[in-house]
Amino acid sequence: MYLYYLLGWKLFRQFYQVYQKDIARALVEENLERVKKNTYILALDGDTDFQPSAVMLLVDRLRMYPEVGAACGRIHPTGTGPMVWYQKFEYAVGHWLQKTAEHVFGCVLCSPGCFSLFRASALMDDNIMKKYTTTATEASHYVQYDQGEDRWLCTLLLQQGWRVEYNAASDSYTNAPQEFKEFYNQRRRWGPSTMANTLDLLGSGELTVKKNKSISTLFILYQTLSMGASILGPATICLMIAGSFNFVFSISPNWSLVLAIVPPLIYLILCYVLSSNTQINIAAIMSIFYAFLMTASIFSIIGDMVVEGTFMTPSGLFFIGITTMYIVTAMLHPHEFQLIIYGLLYVLCIPSGYLLLSIYSMVNMNNVSWGTRETAAPKPAAGAGATQTEIQKNIKFHKSCKCCSWNLEFQINEDQEVTVLVPVTAPQQELDILEDQESDKEDSESYWLTQLVERSGELKLETKYLDNDEVQFWEGLQERYLKPLDEDKAKKKQIEADLKDLRNKATFVYFICNTLWLVATFFLQEIGGSVSIQIPKLYANGTLDTDAKIFIDPIGLMFVIGFALLLVIQFFAMLWHRLQTLIHFIAYQGTESAVIKTAKKSYERLDNEKNI
Repeated sequence: MYLYYLLGWKLFRQFYQVYQKDIARALVEENLERVKKNTYILALDGDTDFQPSAVMLLVDRLRMYPEVGAACGRIHPTGTGPMVWYQKFEYAVGHWLQKTAEHVFGCVLCSPGCFSLFRASALMDDNIMKKYTTTATEASHYVQYDQGEDRWLCTLLLQQGWRVEYNAASDSYTNAPQEFKEFYNQRRRWGPSTMANTLDLLGSGELTVKKNKSISTLFILYQTLSMGASILGPATICLMIAGSFNFVFSISPNWSLVLAIVPPLIYLILCYVLSSNTQINIAAIMSIFYAFLMTASIFSIIGDMVVEGTFMTPSGLFFIGITTMYIVTAMLHPHEFQLIIYGLLYVLCIPSGYLLLSIYSMVNMNNVSWGTRETAAPKPAAGAGATQTEIQKNIKFHKSCKCCSWNLEFQINEDQEVTVLVPVTAPQQELDILEDQESDKEDSESYWLTQLVERSGELKLETKYLDNDEVQFWEGLQERYLKPLDEDKAKKKQIEADLKDLRNKATFVYFICNTLWLVATFFLQEIGGSVSIQIPKLYANGTLDTDAKIFIDPIGLMFVIGFALLLVIQFFAMLWHRLQTLIHFIAYQGTESAVIKTAKKSYERLDNEKNI
């Protein structure tokens, strides 16, 4: 609605009116393209906090590079409690490594809706806004379009050839879920939507590479590798837990693997038969136990290095490498270095975030409700003897009502939730209340406008009204896009059945990949040393013992190498992006004072013109 108003009515209409008059059409088209190119729209959440400099840093990216269609900054989650602490480090790692790698090697795949800047010409390009307003009619549309609308918009921009960038110096702060349930419901939307949009981009990879000069075949390969690692995340967690069982309790490797698989398998089955709230409650309890097992896994890796007398083992190298990389990365972000403290909580919650949450998200893919920031409708009073119905409404400024033969009139200056008790046996009294509300509607609105003008402070507000053309625009927009959709019960049931079918197919492919990986590991361990890779033991002091051997199964080695390769790529991308961010920030600091002075002069000139 806002985009059609700002881009269609406010921007395009003025040029279209001149264009219809056949006056210098070429000049009109040239001016239109110039205005579209230099018009930017800032997308925000209502709870996002930021400074003007954060916006200017994003504006710089779009002004400097005409091919950039959108730019996003560093999102900082705010709030209190363990869930927010976990998200602080999760967001930090995602921005430090993943977003920088996407920016350096290709394009950012998601410019978050809570704080992003979009170019008007990009949004008005072919197959972007028109397709973005498409109503979901298929099961896959509900997952890809509606569950992650900001990622869906960026997918359209990338496929149309626009570049999406990330600026690490542009900081914004937004509220994060503080409760376990709200967090799981948020990620239940994000997970499948991210996978659906990434698969869509990879599926059109050949065409996107031709259309978008910022996306190469190597970048598509990198995203394929990243997607594979994400899909095999649950199996990886099971192997880590199995390793801790094997070391701490001296259980055979295969039995350790079986014990590690049974709890998530039971949770998977329960997710198909229990309600969503019950699934989350079970996941919360299991997360606590998995935190203890994750602690055991960390100590088992350290203990294995002590027993072997060397850290030159795949698990030891991976553990030391990732710890060192996170510490170095945090040091290169000095203003955010304190977030490394939350890294321990993040590590302990890895099974919850990458195993249980993956199961919950995939099994509940057919649930396309928003899940967060929703308010339940008021419920009628319970009980057999109840004789009254509670009607809740927001009363603003001046209202009057008639109830039980009493005329009540009151005036307030703030929004306040008021409960009015109406006897169910008196429908006429309910009708009187509704009539009084309608009769006082105009008075309430005018009084609200009067108070708003009186309290407007230094910048006096003026009351203006829409002209007839703009009224017609809104009426047409309401008719075409904003009317409630007709609910076809048969169609709704069909969509629900299609969503369940899509869920079943997606979960089958998702979990069969993890199962195949675990089964392959099981048989490799059962076969033993005949297919294992033997490497000489290298001690910490540099001594190489050719007689002592370390046995590594090929699948485990390839998996560790794959993860390590991803992290190394992201680490070097982060180093390059840090350098570019430093250059941009220094350049902005040198011109910031001049920009502020120019802005002040512009405000003074506007104020003088207004007074005249």
